Amino acid sequence: MSEGLVILLVIFVLAMFVGFEVITKVSPTLHTPLMSGSNAISGITIIGSMVVAGMGATTLATIFGVIAVAFAMINVVGGYVVTDRMLQMFKRKPEAER
Repeated sequence: MSEGLVILLVIFVLAMFVGFEVITKVSPTLHTPLMSGSNAISGITIIGSMVVAGMGATTLATIFGVIAVAFAMINVVGGYVVTDRMLQMFKRKPEAER
């Protein structure tokens, strides 16, 4: 393995640990705003992975780019569904339904 790849893998693993610690410490009240922020970040991930997949430098890069697009799209759609569902809980119901 090249030295650059090892450094990138170490950074990735450290980012996973930091992300896990940050997410587990979030109170339920802040979950909806955090989900909206994560959807924005996933949108950036989609753009970056589309660029990587579209460049076609190598077959492996194209495959990883397409996989990244798919996973980021799942994250964005799921995030919006969860956020919408949480926001529906705070809407007032009409008088007839009570």
